[in-house]
Amino acid sequence: MTRREFIKIMCLTGGALLLKACVRKNKPQTESRNPWQPAYVKLEAEGKLADRIEQAYKIMEKCELCPNRCGVNRRKGQRGFCRAPEKAMVYGHHPHFGEELPLVGQGGSGTIFFSNCNLRCVFCQNWPIAHEGWGREVSDEELADMMLNLQKIGCHNINVVTPTHVMPNIVSATRIAMKKGLHLPLCYNTSGYELVEIIKLLDGIVDIYLPDLKFMDGAEASRYNFASASDYPYMAQSSIIEMYRQVGDLITDERGIALRGLMVRHLVMPNRVAGTREFVKWVSENLSTGTYVNIMAQYRVEHKAYEYERIARAITPEEFVEAMEWAIEAGLTNLDRRSLSNLEIYRRRAG
Repeated sequence: MTRREFIKIMCLTGGALLLKACVRKNKPQTESRNPWQPAYVKLEAEGKLADRIEQAYKIMEKCELCPNRCGVNRRKGQRGFCRAPEKAMVYGHHPHFGEELPLVGQGGSGTIFFSNCNLRCVFCQNWPIAHEGWGREVSDEELADMMLNLQKIGCHNINVVTPTHVMPNIVSATRIAMKKGLHLPLCYNTSGYELVEIIKLLDGIVDIYLPDLKFMDGAEASRYNFASASDYPYMAQSSIIEMYRQVGDLITDERGIALRGLMVRHLVMPNRVAGTREFVKWVSENLSTGTYVNIMAQYRVEHKAYEYERIARAITPEEFVEAMEWAIEAGLTNLDRRSLSNLEIYRRRAG
């Protein structure tokens, strides 16, 4: 299930079907002498979390939360490229069963979908949310309550989707929720268009980083997003290296549920636009061959993609097969299980 299909189901059913699946009781984990704790709990114990929140909100006064560096004072109502106000705008919060399996488990990934975006790709599958800003403004206290609700119904993590432009709100809400009992891993689900200094500010707060690495060539990146971000490959690669420094390779519990680590996504696009061969080589050489990598096959012609000839069609079976074979040749050993399943399916289709 794609993210957009998931959102449609949630809207049509009011979430009843997925919420019913999400309330299954999990077996209690066996306590150890050193039980696992989220990073933000440890940072709070060190007396540092409140200072990080203050630093984050200070950045909003001359907003440089992302590489666009708009410089607007969002705390006084000004809006930059992402069009985000001071408060976070949320489209919805639900258990998600279409994310990577280590995030999903039995209870689902507790996703919070934030409105607006600092990149706005022309092929965006969630363009009404990311481009047009569908959603409502919420206070940090309301956002904290959403996190606690996702924990209450059995989700395995708090998965903040498109978080870059609302990072201060997320960190503040996490602290509020933690004081009321939040104890789930925090998953930072980003397009990858980040500033290293902002990712450094999140050190000791985020448990799981889930970035995209969409493009390996600056000209291609600039062509297919409204931010005209020719620096996207450099910014994404630099920030991902910092993410990896903070959390390392993926760590799971005895059930295979993610606790901490880096998980990288890469969408295969038509005509090798995304630079998949360069992507897998970069991961192997700059992170580790054990990095969790999800090479995704679900590219569809969405939003304005039909206006761009090279991406105005779905990928072919041959294109996905070659992408996965490149990953294997690069020595990547922790490929997403769904990617591997898709490889077998697309091999049969390719004949």
